[in-house]
Amino acid sequence: MPAQVHTIHIAGVCAYLIETQSGLVLVDAGWPRTERPILRRMRALGRSELRLIFITHAHLDHYGSAAALRRLTGAPIAIHRADAAFMARGETPVHSARSWGRLGRWFLRVGHGRAWVEPASADVLLDDGDDLRAWGLDARVVHTPGHTPGSACLWVEQRLLFMGDLLSSNGQPHMQRLYACDWSQMPSSLARAQALRPAWVYPGHALRPVSGGAFQAVKAGYG
Repeated sequence: MPAQVHTIHIAGVCAYLIETQSGLVLVDAGWPRTERPILRRMRALGRSELRLIFITHAHLDHYGSAAALRRLTGAPIAIHRADAAFMARGETPVHSARSWGRLGRWFLRVGHGRAWVEPASADVLLDDGDDLRAWGLDARVVHTPGHTPGSACLWVEQRLLFMGDLLSSNGQPHMQRLYACDWSQMPSSLARAQALRPAWVYPGHALRPVSGGAFQAVKAGYG
C-alpha cells in the first residue's frame, strides 16, 4: 500500500499524517496547544498507532504541540540534530526577517515571552540521509538549511517531499522569503530539493500540495 497523506490545517500551518500499513507518521505538530485536530484526524482514520513525530524545523508553529502529542500517544519526536537544542529550550531561531516577516518576528517574541511554548526534547536526532524504515516508513531525511540551521525535508517513497518552510505556496509557489538564519543557504537547499524531482510537494504553509511540475518551475530568489 503506497503511503497516503492526510493534511491537517491548523491556523495557517500544515501538519501531515502519513498513513502506511505499519501505522502513522506525523510531519510537524502545529502551534502549541493545537494537538486536538491531529488526534481527531487519527480517530477519524481509525488509527491510533502514531509511530513517529517528525519535525521539519524548530519553529514554534511546527513543533508547538509535539510534547503534548508524545505524552498522549507515546510517539517519539525526531528532528535534525542542528535544530534539536532550539526545540529543547522552547526557542524559535529567527536571525533575519524581511518584509512583513518583521511583524511576525515581534509576535514570536511576545509568544515566547509569555511562556506559551512547551519545550520538546528530541528522542531521535537525525542527520542528512538517515532513513525512517525503523518507524515503518520508506523515507529519508534531506538536510536543507537556511530557514533554520537544521531545516530538513522528508523524502517519502522517492515521490513525495515534505518541505517545511523552504517553500511557500501562498499564491504562486516560491522560495520562502520572510525568515532565515542564513539567506545564502536557501538557493542551494532549494536546488537540492528540486534535484529529487518529486511528484508532489507538501509545504509547511499551503492550501494544497504543489505538483512536481510547478515545483520545478520555482526560481531561487527573493523578489
